[in-house]
Amino acid sequence: MAPPTDTDDAQAFDETGDPVATDDADDPRNEPTGPRDGPGGREVVVPFRLYKAVTVFSTLAAALAFLIGFTFLDAATLQLSLVRTVIVYLLGTVGLTPSADVLGAALGVVGVSFIVAGTAVYVLGTRFRGRGMGKSQDDSDES
Repeated sequence: MAPPTDTDDAQAFDETGDPVATDDADDPRNEPTGPRDGPGGREVVVPFRLYKAVTVFSTLAAALAFLIGFTFLDAATLQLSLVRTVIVYLLGTVGLTPSADVLGAALGVVGVSFIVAGTAVYVLGTRFRGRGMGKSQDDSDES
């Protein structure tokens, strides 16, 4: 389906089919980009295409980090975990044989580190805002 075109309607559309304001002053594409300080902290205004990419990939990276982190935590607590068995085998091939306590602690630290890293990636990814998306709910004038 082809994007709508400019006709005698009051609504205009850009090359991607998104509606834009007909008045230059109200056009969200004219909003400057870059960091902004707001009541909720710092946010970065970027072009909408970059915003979509950052949102998708930061959420994907965070979810993957959470999954890996909880898998390592599972391996730290279960003696019969597949991941733990593979790690013990790989360490055994190089001649290392850690005790169960040391291995459990190391796997736990790695698991928690992945979860913290995933949280940081997600939080940083939410600081981005697309141009023309409006302000955050904290500083809106709506009652």
